[in-house]
Amino acid sequence: MTWKEWLKYGIYKKLWSLTPINRPFTYWLRDTWHRLEGIWIIGLVAIGALLGHWLWDLIFWFLLVFALGYIAGHLFWGKEYIPNQRGE
Repeated sequence: MTWKEWLKYGIYKKLWSLTPINRPFTYWLRDTWHRLEGIWIIGLVAIGALLGHWLWDLIFWFLLVFALGYIAGHLFWGKEYIPNQRGE
């Protein structure tokens, strides 16, 4: 790869092309997930437990707002509205 080719790359490709792995970060993360799945699960559960312990009130409100938005999205912005629509 020449310097001029590198300048044409997007920011993401420039970043991962400079790393020693020389592959997209998402590929590297996927490989580590499949090789070290147990460690990933333990780490993610530990992070969730710590955040839940320290930020419970904040997390609770974020989850509540997300759930309400999710429900509203399905009720009001799902499929095209058809007046007096009947079930299939």
